[in-house]
Amino acid sequence: MLEIRNLHVKLEEEGKQIIKGLDLTINAGEVHAIMGPNGSGKSTLSYVLAGRPGYEVADGSISYKGEDLLEMEADERAAAGVFLAFQYPIEIPGVATMQFLKVALNSQRKARGEGELSTPDFMRLVREKADKLNVTQDMLKRPVNVGFSGGEKKRAEILQMAVLEPSLCVLDETDSGLDIDALRVVADGVNALRSPDRAMLVITHYQRLLDYIVPDKVHVMSAGKIVKSGGKELALELEKEGYAAYAA
Repeated sequence: MLEIRNLHVKLEEEGKQIIKGLDLTINAGEVHAIMGPNGSGKSTLSYVLAGRPGYEVADGSISYKGEDLLEMEADERAAAGVFLAFQYPIEIPGVATMQFLKVALNSQRKARGEGELSTPDFMRLVREKADKLNVTQDMLKRPVNVGFSGGEKKRAEILQMAVLEPSLCVLDETDSGLDIDALRVVADGVNALRSPDRAMLVITHYQRLLDYIVPDKVHVMSAGKIVKSGGKELALELEKEGYAAYAA
């Protein structure tokens, strides 16, 4: 599904190198977690996968479903099934959540050569997904993320993921700012999307998220590269020992 080889990435404006020779392979059906201290390059990796401007790939390759991901624009990546859940979801005043979801879904369907969903079919789809994530009808009518609590923003973002059904889900510290109840709701939504045809990359500081979204593999990222990989027990080790042993 995703194969990253010798990836080097720097900030375009500053020329500062953030990722320094990263290798990572995620197969379809797998959930991988990346853990590491602040400044290790975790969020930069998620931005590069999604095609966010401001980052320059100086070397290396990223293959997604056998195609060169780096040759795709951000919208092409989204249409091909790449989804990024942000650490801090942005607010979009003036754009109703339902309208946002409808435009996003039908734009992707059009890009894939599929027909648009009718309004009744779309409404049924969203209501079914929203109920499972405790996303209320009031939230769906309001502008995207405007006035939402931290937990509501994360649930709304997982709703986007559930509606769009991407092939590669990248979750950038989606547990940030969540209390235990909101964390469980979000994790349940993520787990419901686990599939043999879908891969997930979960980026987090803390092991607690991985109590609910149990990964197949855990990677430690430090100073721009993956320095250790293991099973879910590695997350417990990190929670106990911290990241000092992996400091550059």
